[in-house]
Amino acid sequence: MQETAIDETPGFRLGDGEPRFSVRSTDATAVTLVVQRPGDAQPTWYALEPVTGTDRWAAATPDVRPGDRYHLLVDGPDGPRHGFDASRPLLDPYARGIVRADAGSGGGSGSARWTSEVVDDAFDWGGVVKPVVPLDRAVVYEANVRTLTAANPHVPEHLRGTYAGVAHPSTIAHLHRIGVTTIELLPVHAFDSEAWLRDAGRENAWGYNSLGFFAPHAAHASAGARAAGASGVLREFKGMVRLLHEAGIQVVLDVVYNHTAEEGLGGPTSSLRGLDGASHYRWTPDGDAYYDTTGCGNTLNTSTDAAADLVVDSLRYWAREVQVDGFRFDLMAALARDDRHVFDAAHPLLDRIRRHPDLQDVLVVAEPWDVGPDGWRTGAFGARTSEWNDGFRNTVRQFWLTDIAEERRNGAPSAGIGALAGALTGSRALFGPDRGPTASVNFVTAHDGFTLLDLVSHDRKHNEANGEENRDGSDDNRSFNHGIEGDTADRGVRAARGRSMRNLVGTLMLSAGVPMLTAGDERSRTQHGNNNAYVVSEDLTPVDWSDDEDAESMTEAVAALARLRAAHPALRPTRYGVEGQETPGATRMSWYGPDGGAMTPEGWDQPIHRAVQWFAESTPVHEPADRVLVVVHGSGRTRDLTLPVRDDVVGYRLAWSSEKHRDHERVRPAGQVFTAYGPGIHVFEVA
Repeated sequence: MQETAIDETPGFRLGDGEPRFSVRSTDATAVTLVVQRPGDAQPTWYALEPVTGTDRWAAATPDVRPGDRYHLLVDGPDGPRHGFDASRPLLDPYARGIVRADAGSGGGSGSARWTSEVVDDAFDWGGVVKPVVPLDRAVVYEANVRTLTAANPHVPEHLRGTYAGVAHPSTIAHLHRIGVTTIELLPVHAFDSEAWLRDAGRENAWGYNSLGFFAPHAAHASAGARAAGASGVLREFKGMVRLLHEAGIQVVLDVVYNHTAEEGLGGPTSSLRGLDGASHYRWTPDGDAYYDTTGCGNTLNTSTDAAADLVVDSLRYWAREVQVDGFRFDLMAALARDDRHVFDAAHPLLDRIRRHPDLQDVLVVAEPWDVGPDGWRTGAFGARTSEWNDGFRNTVRQFWLTDIAEERRNGAPSAGIGALAGALTGSRALFGPDRGPTASVNFVTAHDGFTLLDLVSHDRKHNEANGEENRDGSDDNRSFNHGIEGDTADRGVRAARGRSMRNLVGTLMLSAGVPMLTAGDERSRTQHGNNNAYVVSEDLTPVDWSDDEDAESMTEAVAALARLRAAHPALRPTRYGVEGQETPGATRMSWYGPDGGAMTPEGWDQPIHRAVQWFAESTPVHEPADRVLVVVHGSGRTRDLTLPVRDDVVGYRLAWSSEKHRDHERVRPAGQVFTAYGPGIHVFEVA
């Protein structure tokens, strides 16, 4: 065997010196690289040689240049864990460009729909650097590249639904208006629709079905960029990042490393299965079936070096060469399972992500669960990781929607206000004293589930458009339609829904932790009751940018809340306080009941009370001292509340209320009665 020098990571390297290509496969017996230059009648074939003492195969590729398309042909032994077929074209797992293959390229169903393309990495960043956003100041906005601007008349038609559309001045102006610091993009790694969707003539809209972990999804680029090939797609993506950074907005990618688009054993073989499936996927003990903890047919086996290196190399590429600011890991519990498929909070991959020098400046966010045994792991991911807090979502929905519906039916809800207070103050019981409130990414809605408007408009899901007879999507929505299912012209119902939306987003923006908004919720976006809108339907999923009084009112409410959050460090502590100690960065909390006196145990627990006043005082570190009073009234009944009397307070000025038409100017003296006319949340600045 010939020993061949290789670069640090596999794939093509076209920089200084002779171009080279390498790939990893433990069990292959022969690997061939086939390169097709546009316009050439015949491809060029390169026989890769094994690198002694490693699982790598490599060769010099002196004639390769950007724009060339290529695939791999890999041979190896038979067996249940192997998918070798020397006639089947495979994608390079490290390909920086993935495009649709030319018709007639052969290779069988699923494997020849796509081909790898060599890219030109050159890009002028113009001196623009990553914006620095402290976690306590972050406001995350989860968005789908396609649906964010697909219907936006302020974006030129040829840029709607593209990377360029995300960075268009009108999009950036809107993000600035509502206080967004960080845009989190649904998967942008090259992805494919599931086989059953393609067979039904449908298309995956969300992208949780990755073909490769290095190439941006070509269909999200403008037609002009696509015409320039994979290099044009990459340039448009980098241009989006640069423009967002110039505007001070971070870019976080929703990354799907837990499984691939190869689905189950009968699914399409496009890359890893045909190259090194035994090393990259999890297998049952008898070795004849995938051990799947994702529900998508396969699960990447990150307890192997090959799979773990693939994940880390991909992260490094996006963080350093593409300059993204962070990653939200889909089903991250699947990445933290050991070689026995058991979750390990100290998994070596998690440790590498936390410690790698190329990843020290990135935001790491976990979706802290998968669908395997013992898969719900919220609170378990440790230092340098923030986590989606589904407990916050459930608590806030329950308090403002399900409980209010129960009060209407039965005269009183079944729960008091204690759980909501825990959510407001950073879910300390879940994340523990050492990690602090910013370990919690708070959300009320996300891409999967009801939109904010649908959450207050539907008691049940309406997913018939997905073609699965309404079986898909969660049945545990904790929603409330306010008396009428779906859209209505009833002004009373619409007003009640608007109040509930403001209560939900108000709680989100006023709580300790990192708030995450879902794109379009501020525009009162609807999916007509569909809580699993992953199938493309242009009238179902895009954000509605048309002029609308309700949408404008909701947008301004979100904008006002973002301004309030930014102005008050007492609302965004970085640490949990310790009783009897002065903790820099923490918020000192004083709790008052409806009568203005100290909160009683009965006040926390008894459902009939449902009201609390939270006096929050910051413990300054980098900002001036700050005090704010948050009043929560979780009942449909009108109630008089006495504003707390304190020696250090003269009065209170109402800064924001989920009730409309409140007097926000005058100072109310401490001890004055404040009337809450229904379920609501009110914020007072201390005079």
